[in-house]
Amino acid sequence: MKAIIQRVSQASVTIHGAVKSNIGIGFLVLLGIEHNDTIEDMQWLVQKIANIRIFNDEQGLMNLDIHAVHGDIIVVSQFTLHASTKKGNRPSFIKAARPDIAVPLYEAFVAQLQQSIQGTVLTGEFGADMKVNLCNDGPVTIIIDTKQKE
Repeated sequence: MKAIIQRVSQASVTIHGAVKSNIGIGFLVLLGIEHNDTIEDMQWLVQKIANIRIFNDEQGLMNLDIHAVHGDIIVVSQFTLHASTKKGNRPSFIKAARPDIAVPLYEAFVAQLQQSIQGTVLTGEFGADMKVNLCNDGPVTIIIDTKQKE
C-alpha cells in the first residue's frame, strides 16, 4: 500500500458537481492499493497515519499528531499511485489491485482509521471521477509505502 499524506488546512472531494466530503484541519490521504497488499499492510499503515507527528507545536516544530489538533481525515482511493513509467510514455497500472481485492482493503482501512483517531474519517468514492480540492498546509506531504518501511 502506498499513501500520500498531505497536511491540510482545508480539503474537499466533489463528485458529479456535489461535495461529498469536506474538512478543515487534518489530512488528505491518497491511498493506493497493490494486488499483493495484505491486512497486515493496512493495519501498519493505519497506525502510522494515526500517530504521525506532522503538525506544528507552539515552537513551530512538527511534534503534534492528528489527535492533538482535533483534525479530520479524507481518504481518497488512487490506483495511479502504483503507476509504472519504466517503459514508454503511457503508464502501466499492472501493480494496482483489482476492485475485488482493493475495495475490501480500502473499506477496512477507512474503518480502522476511524477507530484509531478521535476526529472524523471521510472518503471519496471508490472508482469515481473525483475533483479533489485542498490547501496543503506547509506544504507538508509525506509518502509512506508499506513495501519500503523506512
